[in-house]
Amino acid sequence: MKKLIIAALLVVGMSSFAQDKKEMEKRPHRDEMEKFTPEQRNQLMLKKMTLDLDLNTKQQEQMKQIIAEQSTKREAMRTARKANQEKPTSDELFAMKNKMLDEQIVMKNKMKSILSPEQFEKWDAMKEKQHQRNGHRGHHGGERKAELKK
Repeated sequence: MKKLIIAALLVVGMSSFAQDKKEMEKRPHRDEMEKFTPEQRNQLMLKKMTLDLDLNTKQQEQMKQIIAEQSTKREAMRTARKANQEKPTSDELFAMKNKMLDEQIVMKNKMKSILSPEQFEKWDAMKEKQHQRNGHRGHHGGERKAELKK
């Protein structure tokens, strides 16, 4: 009986691993995305959001501006991080995280004003799914999840 349970758990574990691998293969790899210009990446992101959220023309125009702003901010932060090789102090780290959270609040409010309630729920779920997926391979993976559970 124990062997049967162990075999069943093994099969379930293997099938979920295979599904994760298939999902990873569908998405473009970071190397491929970096080959595109920022404008091309923005356009692809807008089209994906249009398909996922069923955006109308007005919403697409608004999202195009928001995506461009986000892209510019991300690129500036990336350049600043590369230029400053020193490890930030705890006060600098706090300021950076505080600023990032403020920007996320602003972004969420912008999205609420642009999207319908149904679209916003879907966007929020997509964002959460992406956050979970990135958490597995991100910088703070297991440590952060352990802190959140406490």
